[in-house]
Amino acid sequence: MTSLTARDLMTPDVVTVPPETPVTAIARLLAERGISAVPVLDHDGRLRGIVTEADLIRRLAGAEDRPAGWLRRLLGNPATEAERYARTHGVTAADVMTEQLVTVTPDTTATHVAHLLEEMGIRRVLVVEGGRLRGLVSRADLLRALVAPPPEAQGLSDSRIRTAVLAAMRKQPWADTFTTMVEVDHGTVTFHGFVRSEAVRRALRVLAENVPGVIGVVDDTQPMPAYLSIAA
Repeated sequence: MTSLTARDLMTPDVVTVPPETPVTAIARLLAERGISAVPVLDHDGRLRGIVTEADLIRRLAGAEDRPAGWLRRLLGNPATEAERYARTHGVTAADVMTEQLVTVTPDTTATHVAHLLEEMGIRRVLVVEGGRLRGLVSRADLLRALVAPPPEAQGLSDSRIRTAVLAAMRKQPWADTFTTMVEVDHGTVTFHGFVRSEAVRRALRVLAENVPGVIGVVDDTQPMPAYLSIAA
């Protein structure tokens, strides 16, 4: 999945709404289409924001807000309170939408998209190019890419797979290409030699499984002898 980009993953035909769309119409649209968000585009096609299920739920919860107490009136920021009121009582997309958007370009790698979703705790990112919405990448899109076989994995020779496994091992401080040998036969990686711990053995399996072209992993390693540990 590392060579995939947002262009490969995104849903290009995204349902959008204009800023003046009533909140009730947006809620109905989400329910009917089985989607969880709609980007908001102005009449020139420029991205203005996004209305999510969370925005609508926030508005619904805001309908039962209690009057502000004296302490909140004294210490609260009037501008912040006014903005909050507008978002929780607004009747159009422009009122309730989230304007601080997380966006990527079509060439953003799938790995970076996944990092953004995880780090920021969000469910989707918008794909934007030149200020125009090109698509949307959701967590579901990433999961579909995860289970699909990578195109670069097809037709790789055993020697290329072995080279890739060794290169990946050299990047890790816990892997030792001197005491752990690698063989590849018809896409199956076999580790020989010695490892320092069960954690290293497990990590080697995971490392190999992430190399394109690998169809199986066999562990034929032994615990590291004391004399090798001292020498290392």
